[in-house]
Amino acid sequence: MKKAQTLRDHDKRRRFAAKMTDVLNYGALNLAMGIGYRLELFDGMDALGRPASLDAIAARAGLAPRYVKEWLGVMVSAGVVEISRDAEGEALYFLPPEHGDLTTRRAGSDNLGVYTQEIPLLIQCALEAVVQGFKTGQGVPYANYPRFQRFMGELADAKHQQVLVDIFLPSVGDGALLRQLEKGIRVCDLGCAEGLVLILMAEAFPRSDFTGIDISAEALEKARAEAARRHLGNIRFVHRDAASLANAADLTACFDYVTAFDAIHDQTHPLAALKGVHALLKPGGAFSMVDIAAGSRIEDNRDHPMGPFLYTVSLMHCLPVGLVDGGTGLGMMWGRERAIDLLREAGFEDVQVMPIPHDVFNLHYYCHKQGTVASETR
Repeated sequence: MKKAQTLRDHDKRRRFAAKMTDVLNYGALNLAMGIGYRLELFDGMDALGRPASLDAIAARAGLAPRYVKEWLGVMVSAGVVEISRDAEGEALYFLPPEHGDLTTRRAGSDNLGVYTQEIPLLIQCALEAVVQGFKTGQGVPYANYPRFQRFMGELADAKHQQVLVDIFLPSVGDGALLRQLEKGIRVCDLGCAEGLVLILMAEAFPRSDFTGIDISAEALEKARAEAARRHLGNIRFVHRDAASLANAADLTACFDYVTAFDAIHDQTHPLAALKGVHALLKPGGAFSMVDIAAGSRIEDNRDHPMGPFLYTVSLMHCLPVGLVDGGTGLGMMWGRERAIDLLREAGFEDVQVMPIPHDVFNLHYYCHKQGTVASETR
């Protein structure tokens, strides 16, 4: 009996040792892939489309060959890049097209390579502040994250450019929303940042009016400048804290449709923000909340294909920014059940949860404010 237990313990130790080896290797690989993605090494090798020498790869990227050689050592040993030799014995390196399908900018919505930049950026922005937060319980302000926020904004903008008008909006209400937008309704985007969502909609639906709300005055100035550059007269931007919207008399019952794209889980007071959304809507108005696809209990996410990655991003950013000034600290992985509970507590009785076309990371929470829409037109 004791011998059998010893064998089981030894096997568990051996398997965990193998896992730890994977952790060290893949953690290092993420960093190296993030560097390669930023420097467009994957894109360059993909464009070459054939086995190429170190000098050819470095020259195409405009980089120092010695650094590129060491980076290729990481990629070859990890099985990301293949190596062969030509007739003279010179090493040739090749990014298989199947790997390029997932690691290059041409990959579009299938691009996983872009996400390798997140953890290195978060370490630069907030590692010591988060470590301190473990000791104090305090949050970390947005001011710590300028580079990360810029990166995430670019990431979200690229996704919206691809899917918002042509794929996401037509899917809302089985096409009913699209017909309303074409006739003319009032729309608000909460947490609009630099305003791309609204700008895309304002261009596509000139008969509708659009309002963006954000707490960042700097982001809103950029949004206004871009809207002016595009000569959009059906769009405005309002500097306001989402938690205060329930008492905003100038915005109460103004909107037929409100959106919040990955904005609620970072709020310090998410329930107040959702109550604000409810107050913004006209009776019968609709709310689309796009947020992470996860369960609310940790054990529900054990088999999540990107659970460790998403929890780490939450640990390094979403949780600490949500704890600032005594905030709730939902974290990115607040999950479906908690989201539904908060939406109902905010006043939304009917909450539909559905997948989003071409977006495996998020769910669409589609809600209506009770009442009857007086008219589809503004």
